[in-house]
Amino acid sequence: MALSLDPEIAQALAPMAGAMADATPPAVGDIAARRAMWEPIIGAAGTAQPIPDDVKTSEHHTTADDGVRITMRWYTKDGAAPGPAVLFFHGGGYIFGHIDLFDGPVSRYVSASGVPMLSVEYRRAPEHPFPAPLEDAYSALRWLHAHAAELGVDRDRIGVMGDSAGGGMAAGLTILARERGGPKIARQILIMPMLDDRTTTPDSHIAPYLLWSYDDSLTAWPALLGEAAGGPKVPATAAPARLEDATGLPPAYIEVGQLDVFRDEDAAYATKLSRAGVPVEFHLHPGAPHEFDSIAFTSDVARRAITDRIRVLTSI
Repeated sequence: MALSLDPEIAQALAPMAGAMADATPPAVGDIAARRAMWEPIIGAAGTAQPIPDDVKTSEHHTTADDGVRITMRWYTKDGAAPGPAVLFFHGGGYIFGHIDLFDGPVSRYVSASGVPMLSVEYRRAPEHPFPAPLEDAYSALRWLHAHAAELGVDRDRIGVMGDSAGGGMAAGLTILARERGGPKIARQILIMPMLDDRTTTPDSHIAPYLLWSYDDSLTAWPALLGEAAGGPKVPATAAPARLEDATGLPPAYIEVGQLDVFRDEDAAYATKLSRAGVPVEFHLHPGAPHEFDSIAFTSDVARRAITDRIRVLTSI
């Protein structure tokens, strides 16, 4: 029996399928075309579900080590008790996306879990290659720790979360924080994370179902890493799959669809963490492509995935 889309996901994708089949995919290296194509789709997906009215936001700023001002958005639920908080990093292959496009998903996580989140407007490649995005993330982590008391946050219960490139960012941040001796991260929640710049050989079994393609990865990683992409000198803080020693990293929740370019690297990362004694919860969703949860949000597999994420958020 061959791999195939989950029937509910296939139904949700059907209206898009014709337009996608007729469209010419952007060429490898064409970042502007990918921004023009994907940002409207992300925005529409984010607002396709109701945005909760019990979540309030406020803008904050911090300064990266190179003097650049970083914008952060703080999401809180009315009446939530003091406790954990999560630093959130949006997806977009490191080359597109903004926090505004992810207001819907972040608000829904906060409303459902009661756990406040700080969404970070990190700088994007290629205008700002590695390590700038990760240093932005680290500055935001330090800011959240420094302001924990006034925000009603327990410093020992701060987690990191992200999807796609944001998941890779969250994983890289845990490695960087370990290297620098803190601040402490209590949990890492990695949603279909982008972890390995060496994932370039197509898998014919999943190729017909890809929403994020191998050409997308061949565009995104060099934008972030330059000529180093795919070579021997890429640090684990940039591509966490390069990590050799996972000892002492925070407990991880990792999930990915079986029809996702990142499937193998995510499964391997879960194994690598496990072998280092890091507690790991790993989910491989059959019939699910990249970003299935935002496209087919009424599907059973998406509902189960969201339920699991909320459960993990509330357990930090």
